[in-house]
Amino acid sequence: MLTELIGKKLQMTQVWKESGEIVPVTVLQAGPCQVVQVKTEETKDGYRAVQLGFEDKKTSKGTLGKNMSKAEKGHFAKSKVDPKRLVQEVPLPEGTSLKSGDTVTVEIFKECSHVDVTGTTKGRGFQGVIKRHDFSRGPKSHGSKHYRGPGSTGQHQGMSKVRKGKHMPGHYGSEQVTTMHLEVVKVEAERNLLYVKGAVPGPSGSYLKIRKSILS
Repeated sequence: MLTELIGKKLQMTQVWKESGEIVPVTVLQAGPCQVVQVKTEETKDGYRAVQLGFEDKKTSKGTLGKNMSKAEKGHFAKSKVDPKRLVQEVPLPEGTSLKSGDTVTVEIFKECSHVDVTGTTKGRGFQGVIKRHDFSRGPKSHGSKHYRGPGSTGQHQGMSKVRKGKHMPGHYGSEQVTTMHLEVVKVEAERNLLYVKGAVPGPSGSYLKIRKSILS
């Protein structure tokens, strides 16, 4: 059985446990994903993996794959799978048998207690050191000249340069982040929904990779 799936972040909410405890959760759409290609040691690829496709790729008029290249259309046509918006490769465990066109759903997480979620954080553009690196602000007293500035960045003598890795203003966000060991609170197989405790990277509507936690 596969241990990874492509999904989408829907929203945050809260659920009640039988004990009466309120648990903050993130609702994820985990699949359904279709198998686009299977790679094994016997094929020219030489390793075990499976290519999963998530969400049909449609135009405003509903035509599948209208804006795709001939190579992309041919790849999906060979597998007899409708063109997908997102395609990612995940490991194929030993003993798992899949073929092109098979569908993988959230049910692979039904017996799973924790998952790791990988996503891309919100892009926040160019930011200063207070927001980007959590610096403290300067004094507000009379005569202060660096209220939100970074302060000294280098040496006056000796090296007389800014060291590599110095925390400075710059681009913040749009980074791949993995949140590990999130508790699975509930699985709704009929709707392909996965409820995990806490927050996951990225804005609502962003794509994610969900896998069984390696810390379990």
